[in-house]
Amino acid sequence: QVQLVESGGGSVQSGGSLRLSCAINGLTYRRYCMGWFRKAPEKERERVATITSDGRIGYGDSVKGRFTISQDNVKNALYLQMNGLKPEDTAMYYCAAGRRWGGYCYEADFTYWGQGTQVTVSS
Repeated sequence: QVQLVESGGGSVQSGGSLRLSCAINGLTYRRYCMGWFRKAPEKERERVATITSDGRIGYGDSVKGRFTISQDNVKNALYLQMNGLKPEDTAMYYCAAGRRWGGYCYEADFTYWGQGTQVTVSS
């Protein structure tokens, strides 16, 4: 059974930084997708950053240049370093993972999700 547990959320002022962590257990696919998504009230879920088993990384346009996704295969962990936070980054952030079937990680490939961690950025 795959389990994902996020941590590291909190409240910061605009311009601040946070580092989210996701502990991933039970994911045994050789080819996989991992990523961070976020959901703000009354907004659609948004893809923040993704990383594949062969190291391909992608970012949403709204976070490019500010957020960095990384993984630690020894610790079975996924991270999201968030710098230059803005009030519009306020959302529940979710870690997600799944088997990668093609060259791109489609949202449907993310079959396992964590419970989320709240990030609040004040102006």
